[in-house]
Amino acid sequence: MHTGGSGDGYTPDPRRWRALSVCLVGGFMALLDVSIVNVALPSIREGLHASDSALQWVVSGYALAFGLLLVPAGRFGDMKGRRNAFVVGVALFTLASAAAGLAQGALWLVIARIVQGAAGGIINPQISGLIQQLFRGAERGRAFGMLGATVGISTAIGPLLGGLLIQAAGVAEGWRWVFYVNVPVGALAIGLAYRFIPKFCDDQRRRESFDPVGVALLAAGVVLVLLPLIQEEVWVGQTKWLLLVAGVAVLGGFVAWERRYARHAHPMVDLGLFRRRSYALGALLGLAYFAGFTAIFFIFTLYLQQGLHYTALQAGVATVPFALGSAVSASLGGRVVTRVGRTLIAIGLGLVAIGLVGVEVAVELVPGRHDGWATALPLLIAGIGSGLVIAPNQTLTLAEVPVVGAGSAGGVLQTGQRIGAAVGIAVVGAVFFATVAATGGDFALAFRHGLWVTIGFVLISLVIALIDVRASRRAAAREPARSGAAAGPPPPGGSAGGVDRSRQEPALDQPTLYDA
Repeated sequence: MHTGGSGDGYTPDPRRWRALSVCLVGGFMALLDVSIVNVALPSIREGLHASDSALQWVVSGYALAFGLLLVPAGRFGDMKGRRNAFVVGVALFTLASAAAGLAQGALWLVIARIVQGAAGGIINPQISGLIQQLFRGAERGRAFGMLGATVGISTAIGPLLGGLLIQAAGVAEGWRWVFYVNVPVGALAIGLAYRFIPKFCDDQRRRESFDPVGVALLAAGVVLVLLPLIQEEVWVGQTKWLLLVAGVAVLGGFVAWERRYARHAHPMVDLGLFRRRSYALGALLGLAYFAGFTAIFFIFTLYLQQGLHYTALQAGVATVPFALGSAVSASLGGRVVTRVGRTLIAIGLGLVAIGLVGVEVAVELVPGRHDGWATALPLLIAGIGSGLVIAPNQTLTLAEVPVVGAGSAGGVLQTGQRIGAAVGIAVVGAVFFATVAATGGDFALAFRHGLWVTIGFVLISLVIALIDVRASRRAAAREPARSGAAAGPPPPGGSAGGVDRSRQEPALDQPTLYDA
């Protein structure tokens, strides 16, 4: 199948689908370790006699380092080569996984998890950048669909895989295999990356400055914003929120610096992207959706394990319907998103909201330990909806981004998602634990209260999607008037979904920046 416009210098690389498969393996590992550790925390507590604070840092240290590296790593990949950055990230992740599995104390494990998170932050922006680099048109949508399926499966399947490993190896030592499992997979991914991922070549970008001041300001801002959110349950008092205010101020300084830097050099983040409706609304939608999406599994796992006394394996099995639904629909969404546009995302968000309301009803009507079965169908519906959100939103958000800046643009998008996830877990977690404390241990009610908050985040995302759909329809209606009557009416469902064709195609047809 030929993709890309004629005469744009783009020739499809015959290795592109194999290269994508290698990238998705690396991405799966990095995203899996966000969720797989949640069910391993009781095992880690027993095996290392870890304190609550140490366990919190096992989770939050990974998330903090992950979010911190996304944009600088994307910039590095744009400049020095995405294959090089991907291999560095996977190698570091593999070594950190081995170190985590060998940990003899809680501090050792926390440090290994921070390094793991940093490596994950290096890996992820290279994947979106390579998809932009290797694919065009409808194929790009399919590739992002596969990435979306990977995101959904890795997030939902983590508790199941963690439960299986812990049950097989025993509670005291089973947590080590949650990390060891990454070692052979990472080693294989490194070898295949050199074979299938094309080498990047752009001498002009190689000579550009890395923008160290911008990196420092962004890093400080992201840390100050994320730290009070991910430590919300550990740090008592309200003074921690001053860090959030300081973080917003530092990020404001970052924006001012980038505007000044752009006058004489290529900035780390092209702030002009936020003047494009598709990118600005897509990034905002992703932030809001990940606030709800990530928090679902956080409180669901807590409810099943602490409230209903499910084993790690049983809790993992309960999340499988969501993973299956997401995997199936993400592939479909990737194939049709370029035709349907943001309307597809609105449909997906509607299904997620319906599914979560169904989970709420199931927990209220079905007694006790049967909740894992009662929530299967509504979780399947929510998973189907989620598969129509994550990858299609990424496809449309990055549609107008030139290939040369795809890594840093993808890093900004994913940083927003990480911040959204931290906000969601902090807010939903606070509601959950406050309800548990106020009711003397009513975990079912706490889960239901938390679930309503996640539904609220999903509905906010839906409103953003509908705003974009409406704006796109207005733009499409004006286009025939500008182009003349010969242009005819817009195709059904095309531009109305959020892809502004008049601006999208030049970016999609940017020449590829790799050698064959």
